[in-house]
Amino acid sequence: MMLLERQTQLEHLDGLLAEATRGHGHVAALSGEAGAGKSALVEAFIAEAGERARILRSACEDLSIPDPLGPLYDLAREAQWPLPQAIDARQGQRLPLFSDALAVFESKGRPTLLVIEDLHWADDATLDFIRFLGRRIANTHILLLLTARTDRSEGQMRVRRALGEIPAGSITRIEVPLLSEAAVRSLAANAGRDGEAIYRATAGNAFFVTELLCADNETMPPVSVRDAVLARAERLSTGARSMLDAVSVFPRRADAWALQGLCGVASAGQLAECVSNGLLDDLGDAYAFRHEIARRAIEMTLTTSHRRQFNQRALSALLERGDIATARLVHHAVEASNFEVVRELAPLAAREASRVGAHRDAAGYYEVALRQADGLPAEERAALYEQYAFECHLIGRIDDAIAAQEHARKLQRDLGKLLKEGNSLRCLSRFAYLLGDRKSADLLGAQAVALLETAPAGPELAMAYSNLSQLAMLSERLDVALSLGDKAIKLAGLLDRPDIFCHALNNVGSAEQWLDLASGRQRLAQSLEIAIEQNFQEHAARAFTNSACVEMNQLGYGEARSLLERGINYCVENDLVTWRDYMRGVLAQLRLRQGQWDLAEAEALDLLANDQATALVRYPAVVALARLRVRRGDPGTGPLFEEMMRFLERGGELQRLAPYALLMAERAWLGQADTDEALDLIDAAESLSPTRAIFAELACWRQMLAPDCDPGDTTGMAEPYRMLLGGDWQGAADVWAGMGASFERGLALMQGDEPAQRSALEIFERLGAGAVAHKVREIMRRNGVNNIARGPRQTTRANSAGLTQRQMEVLQLIERGLSNKRIAEHLAISPKTVDHHVSAVLGKLDAISRGEATAAARDSGLI
Repeated sequence: MMLLERQTQLEHLDGLLAEATRGHGHVAALSGEAGAGKSALVEAFIAEAGERARILRSACEDLSIPDPLGPLYDLAREAQWPLPQAIDARQGQRLPLFSDALAVFESKGRPTLLVIEDLHWADDATLDFIRFLGRRIANTHILLLLTARTDRSEGQMRVRRALGEIPAGSITRIEVPLLSEAAVRSLAANAGRDGEAIYRATAGNAFFVTELLCADNETMPPVSVRDAVLARAERLSTGARSMLDAVSVFPRRADAWALQGLCGVASAGQLAECVSNGLLDDLGDAYAFRHEIARRAIEMTLTTSHRRQFNQRALSALLERGDIATARLVHHAVEASNFEVVRELAPLAAREASRVGAHRDAAGYYEVALRQADGLPAEERAALYEQYAFECHLIGRIDDAIAAQEHARKLQRDLGKLLKEGNSLRCLSRFAYLLGDRKSADLLGAQAVALLETAPAGPELAMAYSNLSQLAMLSERLDVALSLGDKAIKLAGLLDRPDIFCHALNNVGSAEQWLDLASGRQRLAQSLEIAIEQNFQEHAARAFTNSACVEMNQLGYGEARSLLERGINYCVENDLVTWRDYMRGVLAQLRLRQGQWDLAEAEALDLLANDQATALVRYPAVVALARLRVRRGDPGTGPLFEEMMRFLERGGELQRLAPYALLMAERAWLGQADTDEALDLIDAAESLSPTRAIFAELACWRQMLAPDCDPGDTTGMAEPYRMLLGGDWQGAADVWAGMGASFERGLALMQGDEPAQRSALEIFERLGAGAVAHKVREIMRRNGVNNIARGPRQTTRANSAGLTQRQMEVLQLIERGLSNKRIAEHLAISPKTVDHHVSAVLGKLDAISRGEATAAARDSGLI
């Protein structure tokens, strides 16, 4: 079929290839529904690119669990780069491996066109490689061409997140639309068919159109593409039809040698018949259906017994080859119900996936293995449960991690494996903490140490000490944190365990910030250095997080931002979702401090849209958004405070209680909460503070709520807080100004004379802190100040929801029924920015849908 209505897309791709030739690499992502013609467009572009580029092609397969780095293996094979040896040489460390790949694919003589099709079936490690390459592609001679479906599957959503982490200037999204009715009529006319009927049956889906045009020349086309494919298949001889069935159990493509092993010497003639009837494509060394839709249509006709039979024969042929990816073998073993092979190979596939960082896929393989694990010895089952728990915790599935680790612990206890049981208790303690259950974390951690201390000291005990040290540090029990941390450090040194040494060093450094800042910083820096050098990924993420939080506590906002940005990038490239999202929540708080309120709101809303994240991971973003909405006077704070309260009920650590107490203090000052309750919360937080330095900001809010109270000892407090408590509002305001902390500067000026209060009012108006500005006007009126600025102009005052001008524009376009993409085109901004604005509009209108938002806006007179 000729390629119609694709010239614009081809010209766009041609321009991107020309840019890559000049050393300005790019990512091009083709998207469209299944059968829209993405692959046909890729074929046409490759044909046009001709000799201008080195072309390396790959695709993801629709395996039950993806093959880790499967597309990279394909690209490496075409580039004659021995990837297995490279993985071994890099010991599974992904960043060095990906750097090697970038060097292999970069070609300064002419551009390299890398093609990865069907990205919606990609594994996590492949998506990480695309993130890695996309973040570095701008200065290369590489054009990375991707195709993916636009359905709402989990795979497509993961693709969207991965592509969203590539810099906007390095990626272009190109939609492959359905064919117009005019195009379908034109194609049908050339084939002597009824174009109107074909368009009605296909809605312009290019693959569907092709299939119906190839059907028998009847007056009316078949009612479905499946019927068209099956009708053509029924014209085959018995042997060729059986061959077609055999090919259908191979996702993506079936190697010629495998088919010969499956069907014997007659396979060549049978395959030729399938090709001549337009059902298969001859790829030279392999055969494939012309589209996945056609493959599925044939596969779905197989009976259960036939499907098992063909998959078993495929498995046998692949096993004889000896160099087939474990993931493909497991897929066919599962489909063939060959549980013996599943038990043998699924754990191996899981370890291979974990080694290259495909943790979601590793968890999937362990699930497959555990479904067939009943016949295994108890010790092997315990190991499987333990490994599965570890992978689940890495991808944020903490409930599943706890359940699996508990299974492992019970088996270990029954086997009398004391060390393993103790280690399981320590893991359960950590998982409980990540779930927000502080009480269980403390109890399980203590049980782990008590059990392990009955055996000779080993790495299990060292890590159990470090876990308790971490818990003590997190609850500000500094002496306990330092004592247990030192125990863990000494034991880790004797055992030559740099991973445990690094973990314990982090705890000690974080605790020391309040006692010896220089020493604390030095220990944290050392912990981070070891973690990165030794590829202790989770330890590195924790070191970035704690180091950034230390700088936030010390008001070192510039250094905190640098650490957070480096840490978030590290987590993105290593697929550490939990730590990445936690740090993004802290970054939202930092943006709030530095007056970047719209960015803070967008960051927090984006995080909180993920309802799969644990309460612990969500907490920093919840705090940032709640604080922003309180200051602006926005609706929608109720659910945020409820979420914080639920979290605090499971363990009242100071680092969680203090932000809640600060928020309640602000609300009480604004007249939105009870002052005595807020003061009680401040007292509760003070009782948990080991030093007055930690208590500085709360002490300032206590004085705002109860001006006659004694501020107490201010020694060790950060300079602007100490100045404010001592009555030096001007000095405090100047320090805050130097830090770019506009809101805090306004609070300091508000406590000054009339000119200072007028300056504070201007600051709050400029920030959009409507509720705070209203409070300042009240104070100024009580003080007898006249001619107070009226505040926002009438249009802004009428906007009771506190929407910005841009958000009002977005709301009006939502009301007109425009999609996010159309809104982006209308306002000349990116779709991702529109997503953030839409989320903000829904939040401010306390709506859960676009329709509800427009209804609320009409009711309030906004539109």
